[in-house]
Amino acid sequence: MSLLTQENRILWQFDNQTLVVEPWGRNSLRVRATCQPALEDERWALLPPDAAEGVTVKEQDGTLTLRNGKVKAVLNSQGRLAFYNQRDELVLEEFWRQRGSVGVGAVEKAQDKYISALKLDARAFRPIPGGKHQLTVRFEARPDEKIYGMGQYQQPGLDLKGCVLELAQRNSQASVPFMVSSLGYGLLWNNPAVGEVHFAKNLTEWRAQVTAQMDYWITVGDTPSEITRQYGKATGTAPPMPAFATGFWQCKLRYRTQEELLSVAREYKRRQLPISVIVIDFFHWPKQGMFCFDERNWPDPKAMVSELKEMGIELMVSIWPTIDATTDNYKQMKAKGYLVNSDRGVSVNLDFLGNTTFFDATHPGARQYVWDQVKQNYHAHGVRCFWLDEAEPEYRAYDFDNYRYHRGPVLEVGNIYPRDFAQAFWDGLRAEGEQEIINLVRCSWAGSQRYGVLAWSGDVHSSFGSLRNQLAAGLNMGMAGMPWWTTDIGGFQGGHVEDPAFHELLLRWFQWGVFCPVMRLHGYREPHESPAQRFDSHGVAQCDSGAPNEVWSYGEQNLAIMAAGLQLREKLRPYIQRQMAVAHAHNDPVMRPLFFDFPQEAESWQVEDQYMFGPDILVAPVLHAGERCRRVWLPAGANWQDLHGETYSGGRWVEADAPLEAIPVFLRQGALVVAELR
Repeated sequence: MSLLTQENRILWQFDNQTLVVEPWGRNSLRVRATCQPALEDERWALLPPDAAEGVTVKEQDGTLTLRNGKVKAVLNSQGRLAFYNQRDELVLEEFWRQRGSVGVGAVEKAQDKYISALKLDARAFRPIPGGKHQLTVRFEARPDEKIYGMGQYQQPGLDLKGCVLELAQRNSQASVPFMVSSLGYGLLWNNPAVGEVHFAKNLTEWRAQVTAQMDYWITVGDTPSEITRQYGKATGTAPPMPAFATGFWQCKLRYRTQEELLSVAREYKRRQLPISVIVIDFFHWPKQGMFCFDERNWPDPKAMVSELKEMGIELMVSIWPTIDATTDNYKQMKAKGYLVNSDRGVSVNLDFLGNTTFFDATHPGARQYVWDQVKQNYHAHGVRCFWLDEAEPEYRAYDFDNYRYHRGPVLEVGNIYPRDFAQAFWDGLRAEGEQEIINLVRCSWAGSQRYGVLAWSGDVHSSFGSLRNQLAAGLNMGMAGMPWWTTDIGGFQGGHVEDPAFHELLLRWFQWGVFCPVMRLHGYREPHESPAQRFDSHGVAQCDSGAPNEVWSYGEQNLAIMAAGLQLREKLRPYIQRQMAVAHAHNDPVMRPLFFDFPQEAESWQVEDQYMFGPDILVAPVLHAGERCRRVWLPAGANWQDLHGETYSGGRWVEADAPLEAIPVFLRQGALVVAELR
């Protein structure tokens, strides 16, 4: 065993394993280990760090200590590693259970905790065929710890302590493996391999199914905002959000013709209802993998875009990564190695309305190939915003071990696909001189935020249970470094346009959507309409469509409530734009748990069904059918004013009315937004 120092880095070597700890940004460290001959230089989610300043390395009694600002790593001669904050409080330590083990944590004097016949290492590399390893990394658990972030999972709980999370991308699940701990640290699992994490009571355990090395980044801060800001510096912040994006987005599955889409836009204007974006969903193309409009149903895209712009409406167009086997693009991309490969069986990744294979977004050549066609067939007509659907990608069978990308097997690199998909369009738009970039993407990974990604929560069910899941998903996505986030208002699957029970759900979802970073109405409403009812057998007729999903589709009474929500959103836009500027500067989440703004209050760490929308608006969504009032916690340190002007002191619970027309919303008294909403 040997301990080494190398400039500002500390190293440990034994047998074939090398461990390196080095400063990587303010109050932060990067930790890597491998059983390969050398460490890999791939940064994955991380950006190059600023030059390290004020870093100290000390060696004493067979222990190396590396301090970088507020974070300190302690590494002993047996390779055991622990991390402390600036007050020398232990925040995280490795989990070792070996005979003769020597700990470096706060309980190191009680070394019997580490001495065990279990023979469990904190860094366990299991060799697999091909020279790589399965990796398990273990940390000691703290029963009082709360954990947030990690991306988007379909579960109602906000605190992830006690959860098992799959580190894999699926429709409605986005693995963004950055966690924020109530103990005052954040940790990025900087590894795109498919795996899982267990935030258990007895230990925390991270696993990667195939990898060459361990790689994680840890940061320490006094507040959650300090931690997330350091993460934003390390992985990049969201770009400036275009002003139009803070307005209302109209979408449905699906507008099938140019005239149908324009008629909806014109009706919004005729009714004087605010609208900023309208969206063309899938199968506006002749076949999947033909990146163009079907001219039979969309005869003049340039004129369509021009008319929309005259109305002050931006157009967004859906792009899928699927390439139909009968297209010319399939033949060319297959020959160039631009498609995802299967290790077994036929290379068909999805059989939805045709046998299709995903283009390989991890291949630079494939990204350029797709963008070149998008540039010619969409951007040239004035389309600037794209909906990157199926971005996980959504395999018909999630047999991750059967697929292979340009950058490696999916088990080793699969989670990076949605980020590389987004990068293709970011790079292409930037090359065309576009400065305001926002693309709707149905998945994300660490670092996606810097590519103009607006993540949304996928094809979720139209139910109150699903609504509760989306609130937790949105808050944890924000804590995982994704400040641009939205959801399908009303849910995607289900919801009959004439069902009063669905109307209640839709209104509650819509009222919450007013206070989401992006407000977007979407869904596959019932009853579905067969294309044979209105179209012949070609082009747009490949699949059916949902019922109407415009705000006037649900009756006059519901329209009045939603119209009031649209007007409220319009008044909020200056406030939202200010929050987006902060997100660009620091990557602060726009919607965030109460503890982000009130970390000193114990109650703020307990409340999971309300949140802050920026620093001055407290939102308490109605999450259950039939609910007409609900308890709301008003944090101390401020007085709060509801939208009717009534004022409440903070530091207490209140019973707030929640009639069908509105959800409880409170404004920090004295904030600029109070005057803006009058």
